[in-house]
Amino acid sequence: MGASPRPIKITEVVLRDAHQSLLATRMRTEDMLPIAEKLDQVGYFSLEMWGGATFDSCIRFLNEDPWDRLRKLKQKMPNTPFQMLLRGQNCVGYRHYADDIVERFVKHSADEGMDIFRIFDALNDFRNIATAVSTAKKCNKIVEGTISYTVSPVHRLELFVQMAIQLEDMGSDILCIKDMAGLLTPKVTFDLITEIKKNIKLPIHLHTHSTTGLAGMNIQCAIDAGVDMVDTAISSLSMGTSHYPTESLVAALQGTVHDTGLDLGILEEIADYFEEVRKNYAEFESDFKGVDINILKSQIPGGMISNMENQLREQNAIDKLDQVLEEVPRVRKDMGYPPLVTPASQIVGSQATLNVLTGERYKIITKETRGIVLGKYGKLPGPLDPGLLAKVTEDDKTIDCRPADLLEPEWKTVTTELGNEYTSEDDRLSYAMFPKVALKFFETRNHPMPVKSAPASKASQPAQESAAPAPAPAATAVAPAAHAVYNVKVNGRDYQVEVGPAGSALPASPAPAVATAAPAPAPPSLAAAPPTSGPAKEVVTSPLPGSVFSMKVKVGDSVNSGDTLVVLESMKMETEIKSHTSGVIQSISVKEGDKINTGDELLIIG
Repeated sequence: MGASPRPIKITEVVLRDAHQSLLATRMRTEDMLPIAEKLDQVGYFSLEMWGGATFDSCIRFLNEDPWDRLRKLKQKMPNTPFQMLLRGQNCVGYRHYADDIVERFVKHSADEGMDIFRIFDALNDFRNIATAVSTAKKCNKIVEGTISYTVSPVHRLELFVQMAIQLEDMGSDILCIKDMAGLLTPKVTFDLITEIKKNIKLPIHLHTHSTTGLAGMNIQCAIDAGVDMVDTAISSLSMGTSHYPTESLVAALQGTVHDTGLDLGILEEIADYFEEVRKNYAEFESDFKGVDINILKSQIPGGMISNMENQLREQNAIDKLDQVLEEVPRVRKDMGYPPLVTPASQIVGSQATLNVLTGERYKIITKETRGIVLGKYGKLPGPLDPGLLAKVTEDDKTIDCRPADLLEPEWKTVTTELGNEYTSEDDRLSYAMFPKVALKFFETRNHPMPVKSAPASKASQPAQESAAPAPAPAATAVAPAAHAVYNVKVNGRDYQVEVGPAGSALPASPAPAVATAAPAPAPPSLAAAPPTSGPAKEVVTSPLPGSVFSMKVKVGDSVNSGDTLVVLESMKMETEIKSHTSGVIQSISVKEGDKINTGDELLIIG
């Protein structure tokens, strides 16, 4: 007698992780809706279409409401279970939220159409997923308790088996092995699933990426070991840093006891559709399109690579990518070997990038790096580097409790801050996740952004506009006919610049604010030069590109060396700019929300 049928169930990730890995999470809802009904006909186990970076990307970059995306897609796909990636106590953000926020976020997601919650913690500290798991269970939804797979001296097979047992005991309905960086190898995959199957009764769901070229072999070994479900991506958005192609697996299993039962004809139509859609996002394509076995060393997930490339391009530093990739494993070791999954991947990646861009390791330490070292994200798997710990703990103490235990309830604060202007559960939860980004989104959401305008999109970026200031339209000439004075704004400050034909003499100007241009001085020197003589001044400039998250001082304030002056947001992380001298704030050149480049003047201390 032949073996009993054991069909493999497939979760399609094209609407979430595939474009997060390949296209920096930029796919718009309007490119998803036309194919939604066809996706609903396939018969997938589930469709991953939300969570991860999609929520942030919607309101930060796409001017879209992520809650609307969930509802609109659900209307088009009533038959296929929707699945989301939830970061435990982080929800879809980059910090721990109080339990009341987590509970409301999970409940509202369930109410609006989410069926399966894949819940993980970046450090595999399951204290940080307990609230989300229990809330999803109360909502009668399916919970995928998740192990973030990684490789390090402290991560051994026995440890992962113990994690699986713990997740089953917590009430998980499915166990997910999340191989976000494609670090699994065939033998490890077989051994890991075999041992977990011996110790728990839950179905096992494998999530793995194609970055190292091993995904196909890993999936086959997982099937041989008894895996129940696997994640795949439709072929036109597969491979590279994405996932194994859906059609390839369906074809490989046809006529076997593991036959998926999915229709290759429908899948081919879907693949053709996304092949065209992908062209809309060419500007966000990762340069990584093949196989890189070196990822087994750097351990950088697919979505992290494409986003890191995009961030470095914005900073005109794409040539430093190789240096950053070499620095990532060093930073990870210093931080006690956290798995490189959000938000730990962003924390490690951003800190590695800063170490490279500043030319000195830990010259600037992000707020999030301080938080993870101090225990504010949970228990780190391994020991911390003593040097990094000493730098971070000068004024702070480490904690060992569940981080959320230290947080006061937040919902009342959210509703108070928003008042009567934004009262929907959608808006309040979006604000709770990303306050400043959400407020900006609320102001602009009625002005949809075009899909196919890559050049216009680049030109609209404030940082690039400010790099080449244009003369004011109503410039007034105050010199003889051959010369003119223009009003220009550099780094947020107004200047007058007198210009004339090359080789001509410019007349003396009585106005002290007029800077004659023969030759014209470069904008940075104009911005940095003190306008008058007097006591020594410190011009505080930005050490990195990003935006001004918050101002901690105002003109006239007295500051001491070490005081925080400005908090910048760069690469989704917060960096505090501290004073290196004592004095009084003489002038401030930026305001909250301003886009800035490396070297831009922030303020002057006199």
